[in-house]
Amino acid sequence: MKIGVRLDVLVFTIALLSVPVLSDLILSKVDRRIDLTSQIVRITSTLKVENAGNDLVSEVLLTIPDNQAKNLAYLTATSNEGKGKVKASAVSLPVEVVHPKGMPPALTFYSVSLPKGLGKGETFTLDVLAVFTHALQPFPEEITQANIQLVVFSDTAHYLSPYTVKVQSLIVKLPEARIESYTKIENTKIHGSEIKYGPYENLPPFSYSPIGVHFEANQPFVVAQELVREIEISHWGNVQVTEHYNLVHGGARSKGEFSRLDYQSRRYVGGASAVRSLVAKLPPRAHSVYYRDEIGNISTSNLWSDSKKTELEIEPRYPMFGGWRTAFTIGYGLPLQDFLFQAEGRRYLDFSFGCPMNEVVIDTLIVKVVLPEGSTDISVSVPFPVKQWQEIKFSHLDVIGRPVIVLEKTNAVPEHNQHFQVYYKFSSLSMLREPLMLISGFFLLFVAGIIYMHADLAISKSSPSYLAKLQWDEVLAVIQQFQNNINRCLTIHDKLEASLRDLSRTGDVQACKAARKSFDVLLKDLSKDLKPLLAFLQSSPQASQILPKVEELVAKEKDLQEKLMAKHSTVVDGYEKKSGGREIENRIALQQQKITALRQEVDDLLDIIDEI
Repeated sequence: MKIGVRLDVLVFTIALLSVPVLSDLILSKVDRRIDLTSQIVRITSTLKVENAGNDLVSEVLLTIPDNQAKNLAYLTATSNEGKGKVKASAVSLPVEVVHPKGMPPALTFYSVSLPKGLGKGETFTLDVLAVFTHALQPFPEEITQANIQLVVFSDTAHYLSPYTVKVQSLIVKLPEARIESYTKIENTKIHGSEIKYGPYENLPPFSYSPIGVHFEANQPFVVAQELVREIEISHWGNVQVTEHYNLVHGGARSKGEFSRLDYQSRRYVGGASAVRSLVAKLPPRAHSVYYRDEIGNISTSNLWSDSKKTELEIEPRYPMFGGWRTAFTIGYGLPLQDFLFQAEGRRYLDFSFGCPMNEVVIDTLIVKVVLPEGSTDISVSVPFPVKQWQEIKFSHLDVIGRPVIVLEKTNAVPEHNQHFQVYYKFSSLSMLREPLMLISGFFLLFVAGIIYMHADLAISKSSPSYLAKLQWDEVLAVIQQFQNNINRCLTIHDKLEASLRDLSRTGDVQACKAARKSFDVLLKDLSKDLKPLLAFLQSSPQASQILPKVEELVAKEKDLQEKLMAKHSTVVDGYEKKSGGREIENRIALQQQKITALRQEVDDLLDIIDEI
């Protein structure tokens, strides 16, 4: 197959030639990376923006062709603070659709608001993540069970922008090294499963160089045409989640007959792109998990659970080839206290919005939150735009019905799996409504139930075993406080090390000393907090077995703290004396070895104590 320039791309390119320049901004450097390793296309762009004019600039425009914008599922921009900075701490910047005057109708513009105005000669670097669905087109559109799946992706080698671009490069990451064909232009290189375009220099505004890639992609294209998640809150201690899936394989359509023999005996040849199983990552402490379709419960599923996660692996009744469909339901319960909280006289549910399965495209995602009957003053907080309305649901013994908040999101991707909140007011007296309805008919039954619920069937509270359990619970609580205190000390140690990295980058000795002084005060306060905890453990017979490890941990952390302070003083002293970087490293080499060994010993002791 040869990838050529289509007629609509030529018309689009010609339409850009007469577009006026919007501002004096220039992009001094653009690095783009297109990830095609799954059916969801993720384009990451790092833009270094420079103001070459005299006017203050407070926004940067992003440009996406309309034929791509219709498949845009997620767009975010964050400030890039340079190498060595933690990405999780990057500041998210506001992004909105705008309509600049004089622009052609073939483009969609997005405005990114800068945290502060950009003056003449100033620069600002930002990261832009654009996520697209249905951007990979199967070619051929139909394949047999024995064929591999090939897809086509089209984009531009030049970064499409209303600003002049000084230097830009593009890397296209593919799932396999097998490439049928790709567009070859100037400065094109291929390394394994990556194609690199560029660098290209001094590109005028709205430069556009169409490219295409035809490659092997055998991963299944799982598309949920509709996913309905119902989250029902019960103030009796449970959150019940029910998820209804309507899935289709969105890859190359299957043609010909299906051979079960080839599928099972030649798994990676007879249906390489088929959906064999799905994994749902459920919240921790999920219970009462079930998986069924229209026929009934399906036993071909596995559940793994620990304190941090719960994974449900499910296998449909039949493998899903291109164009095949299936529908099923997953349900599970969750502890109420893990997701329902109180703030300012209101209760609020904090729950994840998206699909628990990875790399699933959702055409229509509907999230229903069923609140208890009698809930009032309802509001919703979602981190991205959704369609919202309210319904009423009647359940057992309901009189006025339960309010249901319905949130709808089209074209949802894993990036939308963020937490949202539903706030409401609820009187605890409302929980008595249903029991009161049954008193007239089941008075005697309720009396017996009340007697049973209030009967003290536990072991006598004066027995030695009960008292020993109480003492052990107190020891566990103190050990938990002790671990939290030590972890806070280790966090301050990391910040102390970070201040030295800032010193090597900025050379600001005074700021480094001030940081150390503040950290020293915090460490002394934490040391004071440790004393009563250690005294309690030393006085408790129940803690006799773990006490040596606790005392050893205190000693190791104190030794580590002293070594870090000594290293800090050595480095600061070197910078004050204007010593060279190599000389400073030689002076602290032995200290660093001891610090590394001590930190490992502290971590090992924490793991031992945590296993109690």
